[in-house]
Amino acid sequence: MHAIEVKHLHKHFGALQAVEDISFTVDCGDVLGFLGPNGAGKSTTMKMIAGFLEPSKGTVTVCGHDVLEDPIRVKEKIGYLPEGAPLYGEMTPAGFLNFIAEVRGIEGSRKEKRIAEVVRQIHLESVMEQRIETLSKGYKRRVGLAQAILHDPKVLILDEPTDGLDPNQKHDVRTLIKAMAKDKAIIISTHILEEVDAVCTQTIIIAQGRLLFQGTPAELAAQSMFHNAVSLAIGSEAAEDAKLHLAALAPVHNVETIGIANGTTRLLIVPKNGASIMAAVSDAVRTQGWPLLELRQEEGRLDEVFRLITTQGPHQGEVFTS
Repeated sequence: MHAIEVKHLHKHFGALQAVEDISFTVDCGDVLGFLGPNGAGKSTTMKMIAGFLEPSKGTVTVCGHDVLEDPIRVKEKIGYLPEGAPLYGEMTPAGFLNFIAEVRGIEGSRKEKRIAEVVRQIHLESVMEQRIETLSKGYKRRVGLAQAILHDPKVLILDEPTDGLDPNQKHDVRTLIKAMAKDKAIIISTHILEEVDAVCTQTIIIAQGRLLFQGTPAELAAQSMFHNAVSLAIGSEAAEDAKLHLAALAPVHNVETIGIANGTTRLLIVPKNGASIMAAVSDAVRTQGWPLLELRQEEGRLDEVFRLITTQGPHQGEVFTS
C-alpha cells in the first residue's frame, strides 16, 4: 500500500482547468519534489491531497484512506504546511502549539514532551512567548512547520517549507526533512532547485495543470544538455589549441570559453546527446600536454532542464522521462 496514491486527478474552477489528469504515488522513505512555475497547479494538487479542496474528478488515498470517503482519518495521518502558513497572530508560539496539540488529541505529559521536542527540532526556543504577529517571516514559517509535525504524522505535505528562511535555517530544515523521511512520505513544493538535489528522492514537474516530468533528481539532471559535460581549466597559452582539438572529437557537440582569469582559461566541453566524454578529454589533455589546473564532469543543470520542460513541454499525452 502506498502512503499517497493519486489517480487521474482533475480540478477545475469554472472554465479554468487548474489540474488535469495527474497520477503519482509516494511511499514512506520518499521525499517528492513537486516543481512547476507559478500557477502550475502545485498548491491546488497539494490541497486536494490534504483534503482542503474536493477534486472535480479522480481519487486520492492517504495510507489506504480515501480523501473524500474518510476525510477525518486522512487528516489524522497528514501534517500540512500550506503556502503562507496562516497563523493566529495574537497568539504566542507556545499558546498556538498547545492549541494544535489539543486539537490533535495530544494531552497531558505527552503533550508537554512532544511540544518541547518539536520546539527543539525547529529551534523556536527564543520566540516561544512572543506574539506571532511580531515574528519575522522566517520564524512564522518555522511555527507553521512545527504545527505540521507536532502529531508525528506518517505523511507530510509542505508547500514552500523554506520560504523566508536564511541559509542556516534552510540547512536546518532540510536536515530535519531528510531525518524525518526515514519513516514518512513527504511532498515538498519548492521553487528552489538546489532543494531538489539536497533532499528529494523523486521529482515531478507540472505546468498548466499537466504532469510533464516524473523521475529521480538524477534522471531530471540527465535531461540537461550539460549532462556529462566536462569543465576544464588550463593555462591560457594552450586554450585556443585545446578548443580546436577538443571540438574535433567525435562525441563533442561544442566547446565554450566560460572564464578567463589570472592566466587560466576555463572551458566547458559539451557532449552530443549526453555521451560520456571524460575519458576522451582526459586522453587529449595527457597526449597534448596542456597545463591542467582542473578537470571535472558536470551532472547537469536543473535550472536549464526546468526551463526546457516548462516552456516547451512534451507533446500531447507524453511525459518526459529518462
